[in-house]
Amino acid sequence: MDPDHQRQLHVVIVGPCASGKSTLIDGLHAQGFDKARLVAQEHSGVRDLWKLRGRPDCLIYLDARLETIAARQHRSDWTIEYLDELLDRLKNARSECDVYLPTDELSIEEVLDNVIECLNEK
Repeated sequence: MDPDHQRQLHVVIVGPCASGKSTLIDGLHAQGFDKARLVAQEHSGVRDLWKLRGRPDCLIYLDARLETIAARQHRSDWTIEYLDELLDRLKNARSECDVYLPTDELSIEEVLDNVIECLNEK
């Protein structure tokens, strides 16, 4: 695919808090993927908020375990019940995502590289 065309893909990133959405958006924007955006689906009761602007060319779901989230946020007050509530709000997006990427064991660069590789295949 033409790299300029590829960078015009409508990319949406969803996932629980501290899964790396904001960091990935920053990295994608720095690489010229200006139409990439994150949707804070985990905080919305609107189950398909992620497709409010139409079905994206690529829906990316970043995931992280409770231990990872707590470490990244430097907090210990999250419970598995609270995370389960967020994940329930994300069920629709997870079932329809084009890319599912657990970020627990990945560096920022590895997440970005994985996503760009998937976008290159689009």
